[in-house]
Amino acid sequence: WPSIYVGIDVIVNQETPPHLDKVSAPSLLDLLVSLGTHDAQFHVSDLGSIFGCQPGTMIYLAGKLHHHSVPKWEKGERIALA
Repeated sequence: WPSIYVGIDVIVNQETPPHLDKVSAPSLLDLLVSLGTHDAQFHVSDLGSIFGCQPGTMIYLAGKLHHHSVPKWEKGERIALA
């Protein structure tokens, strides 16, 4: 399908340490789609924010500008499209 994104990462059952997205354009928002059966949280450390990231959640973020992470979660399977 047509997409404005240059690539899509599929992340399965992986903790994501704090990082910046290297390939992203600073003027565009990145999209993260959360799937699975998990109870994970999405952290944006630069903003001091923690968001629920239940399955079905879509998050738009300037990933090249804001450090973000998904720490270990308690239960379920996590699939993320980023």
